[in-house]
Amino acid sequence: MTGVSTRFGYFVFLMLALSAAPALAQQKQVNCAGGARELVRPMEGPAWNGWGANIANTRFQTSIAAGVSTETVGRLRLKWAFGFAGAVSPSAQPSVVGGRVFVGGGDRKVHALDAKTGCIHWSFATDDLVRTAISVGPRRGAAGFVVYFGDVAAHAYALDAATGALLWKVKVDEHRAARVTGAPTLHDGVVYVPVASLEEALGTESNYECCTFRGSVVALDAETGARRWKTHTIPDEPKPTRRNAVGTQLFGPSGAAIWSAPTIDPARGMVYIATGNAYSRPAADTSDAVIALDMRTGRRRWQRQMTPDDVFVVGCVTGIPINCPDDPGPDHDFAQSPILTTLANGRRMLIIGQKSGVVHALDPDREGRILWQVRVGKGGPMGGSQWGSAVDGARVYVAISDVRHLSIAMQLDPRAGGGLFGIDLETGRIAWSVPPVPCGQRPQCSPALSAAVTVIPGVVFAGGVSGFLRAYASADGRLLWEADTARDYVTVNGVRARGGAIDGPGPTIADGMLYVVSGYGLRGGKPGNVLLAFAPADN
Repeated sequence: MTGVSTRFGYFVFLMLALSAAPALAQQKQVNCAGGARELVRPMEGPAWNGWGANIANTRFQTSIAAGVSTETVGRLRLKWAFGFAGAVSPSAQPSVVGGRVFVGGGDRKVHALDAKTGCIHWSFATDDLVRTAISVGPRRGAAGFVVYFGDVAAHAYALDAATGALLWKVKVDEHRAARVTGAPTLHDGVVYVPVASLEEALGTESNYECCTFRGSVVALDAETGARRWKTHTIPDEPKPTRRNAVGTQLFGPSGAAIWSAPTIDPARGMVYIATGNAYSRPAADTSDAVIALDMRTGRRRWQRQMTPDDVFVVGCVTGIPINCPDDPGPDHDFAQSPILTTLANGRRMLIIGQKSGVVHALDPDREGRILWQVRVGKGGPMGGSQWGSAVDGARVYVAISDVRHLSIAMQLDPRAGGGLFGIDLETGRIAWSVPPVPCGQRPQCSPALSAAVTVIPGVVFAGGVSGFLRAYASADGRLLWEADTARDYVTVNGVRARGGAIDGPGPTIADGMLYVVSGYGLRGGKPGNVLLAFAPADN
């Protein structure tokens, strides 16, 4: 995850959200009957596991696993709501495995809820906020299953999936600004953890020695948490470069954070990652890039940079440019995971949208050679395609943010941003598009579609900064269903809750249920604190 929405949010946007947040009641424990129990064959039933539902990060769910179809999507109704006590901006996507929903709520807790009722199997207190989706897998050499996630203090965790007991916790990076926002990806006994940072925001301080953070992937043994390898996105360590206007020593190269979940390619033994912009000069050629790493050793196999020389810190747009270069870049980094997909003719592709507003198709079998590129957004620090696209084998579905603000106080421009596109995978041709949906007189609204999109056969789901969750026909973009999530809710756990902007994580779908968090209170969006569970009215 990236952009000012992530990095500067905890300095300005979160303060705005806190001032607008409701007075929230304390959570009452509504524990499931029988308490915590072992999961029964969780890897065999319908699931949405991790960020992209699979290690290829397609964000696609089959008809059987989804339990929702073009025939039933119009009958989706709210089944239950769960409130996160004290939260103002839940930004972790729920995972659904073994009849349970695993989710971090912006309340410094991870919860395991019953997927059908929302009752609590367990809650685990974390050291800091959890923004990542959760990956679930079997233990090696022992009975039971494990959930894996990270927090914004750069810890990776492993918990017993049945009880929530801590199995291990590892600090994956010692930099003061390091954090984990992309979901750890689990494959074959290894957890691949992406590391990002908030150093771009720290770079607004005149006495801050900007910048020294380098993005990385850390491969951990899934059973013990022991490090197998760590690969920095920038191989060269930062060195002193120049001094800023008040004499503070500056450093470079730096940046190239990884905000999204790694993508796994077992056929080639690769881990694919997408990186953010550089923070300081000299700009590394691994920033704003898709990179392939050997999954066994972490060795870099190839890279494909999309925006060279993109050096940017938050001060470049907030009027505090002391550590901003004279010719800053456009902040066109990658916020989403590469999608690995195979066409009907057998051709494999890596598909990824960028904050530049361009969607790229790369050949993973020819060192990332560009197959096609198409522009669908204007781009900018909070523009283009933000958090995640989705692929169904024939098309890629891309939502456009292009959010704009009317003032430094982050008042949303109700007339700027938005749009949804269905793009042919083989050619890059735009098959259809949905124009931005106007805000009208709706307060604190933007037509921007920043949240990750999700697809099932025949239906594309997209949540908006406006607070609306909508379902469109994947064949032609026709509107099939919508729900206004920006309202108050009665919750199963007794927490006073309301919804707001949908941003960051997208909806997840499994076993006849659709789940979405609402209330993304950063970058001017309407805050909230709720997880919503929908099901067809006859379920």
